[in-house]
Amino acid sequence: MKLFWLFAPPRLTFRVLKVWRRNAKVFMKTYKVNFIPPALEPVLYLLALGFGLGMFVTEIDGISYPMFIAPALLAISMMNASFFECTYSSFVRMYYQKTFDAIVATPLNMDEVIFGELLWGATKSTIYGVIVLAVLSAFGLASYPTSLLVIPFSVFAGMLFGALGMCFTAISPRIDNLNYPVSLYITPMFLLSGTFFPISSLPLVVQSFAYAFLPLTHVVDITRAMVLGSLHTGLMTSLLWMSVVTVLLTLISINLMKRRLIV
Repeated sequence: MKLFWLFAPPRLTFRVLKVWRRNAKVFMKTYKVNFIPPALEPVLYLLALGFGLGMFVTEIDGISYPMFIAPALLAISMMNASFFECTYSSFVRMYYQKTFDAIVATPLNMDEVIFGELLWGATKSTIYGVIVLAVLSAFGLASYPTSLLVIPFSVFAGMLFGALGMCFTAISPRIDNLNYPVSLYITPMFLLSGTFFPISSLPLVVQSFAYAFLPLTHVVDITRAMVLGSLHTGLMTSLLWMSVVTVLLTLISINLMKRRLIV
């Protein structure tokens, strides 16, 4: 009963777009620098792992190793873009720059500020997803037209990882504490979600844990199906899992942040 406040619906209006617009303007002031990492990182991974290590790997699930890891690199870019935006960047705006305090001095409420942050995290996930998809296409590792579905899906994935990151931001007393979820959760998820090897090669208990508690596992499965043009009805389970968890994490993150900043 005492935890019901975590799931209280937020009070939102169209003013959330003001927060989104503010962050977008800041991002565009340094857009040349911001576009370099998402374009360079997949190239390095493909050269070092896909085509380098891939020389010693024949096929995985009937496809070449570069084709296997390419969609995973896309999913990882979505995760990193939104998670780090809603952790470190949001913490700086909240604690050091006092941006949240300044915004709530206007007609916007705290619910709108936090939801606007989540929308921007989802947008950044989409920007990075489009850039990485372009890189994969340049290497001939994306199948069209199904790969275009990655663009709207990256918004969905961005909201999921952004809300997850905002939950950690809400409970971290200092910015250094955000290193714990990165080291103890994001990094294992980066490695154990079917990214660089089939998740079926892991023990059954680890597979069950990954599908129950590591959202990147579902994102990788769906992204891989889109990029390879192999969509199937089994992905509906992953979409349902993501939908439920995204809604829950969004509510929890907004209410946790509101309690931290107001109560």
